[in-house]
Amino acid sequence: MTSAPSGPERGPLEAGALPGAAAGRPGEHAPDGGHGSPGGHAPHGSPPVVSVVIPCHDYGHYLPQAVHSVLAQTYPDWELVVVDDGSTDDTAAVARSLIADHPDRRIRLLRQANAGVSAARNAGIAATVGRYVLPLDADDVIAPTMLARTVPVLDRRPEIAIVSTDVSVFTDDGLPAQALQLPAYDKDLLLRRLIMFYCSLYRREVWRTVGGYAEDMRTGEDWDFWIACAEHGFTAHHLHEALFGARNKDDGLHVEAAENDLAVRARIVAGHPGMFKPVTRAWARAVLARDEQECLADDRVPDDILTRAADMDQFLRVVMSLQRTARLQHRHIQRLERALAEREIPLPA
Repeated sequence: MTSAPSGPERGPLEAGALPGAAAGRPGEHAPDGGHGSPGGHAPHGSPPVVSVVIPCHDYGHYLPQAVHSVLAQTYPDWELVVVDDGSTDDTAAVARSLIADHPDRRIRLLRQANAGVSAARNAGIAATVGRYVLPLDADDVIAPTMLARTVPVLDRRPEIAIVSTDVSVFTDDGLPAQALQLPAYDKDLLLRRLIMFYCSLYRREVWRTVGGYAEDMRTGEDWDFWIACAEHGFTAHHLHEALFGARNKDDGLHVEAAENDLAVRARIVAGHPGMFKPVTRAWARAVLARDEQECLADDRVPDDILTRAADMDQFLRVVMSLQRTARLQHRHIQRLERALAEREIPLPA
């Protein structure tokens, strides 16, 4: 694990897909729905309770949706930092426009050379002061009640360090979202399966204690972070409500994570050897040393790792496969409709 940085390294969801989420199409500035919150805006003179951190690399067209989902929160006491992680698109310009549109909200932009999502999260968290932290990727969204439902858990239960929620998986094609119900938190289950998504609210001391997100991991950094939390004695509470909206895409890190899944798990095991059985540690060493290429085959993977593959990953793949099929059918229907429209001959007047 990397050390927590001491300071910043500067350098869509349609309405109904996630219950109550702010609407808007990618690339468009959706109307701000956050100014009607019951508590009003938190005073700028006092530190915010929650720090929301949005890393963004070349996702300027998605960024307005993520930011507006934060603006729509019914819980008002938050700050937001967008970290432009070396984008080559208009991410910085989009962020500045959003900041200018909402001068009364605590929104800031940090810029750094491209270093990956973990480094961007670490830089953003280091630049904030809230006692609770919520990571949010630029292509995802949160429901308006995300903070209102999760903050009280940490306020009232000092033994809880992290609050996770169910997730609503959506696409850019306007298809109905798929709600995924995750199990209650269990440390032993966490070692076998990723039972918590990255977008969970946690206490700042959690991030400080574990040393931040591992910046040498391109994928799997969230599972690695949660295991590090368990390793240091932190526990979590799960809310069975779909308060986080994850965009399902067929490109980028989603594909890379699927293609390198077992290798990523091996790195996680090697990074936290005290949390796994000797046979699992031996398997991880073999994978990372590339002594046995066949150790990546399912019949050579230890049970505590393979269970996660058989359960959570299979479930997610089924959901994503169904969504992919629906998208292809939707596009085929659109092509047929266009072809029929082109063949229509207008009737004489």
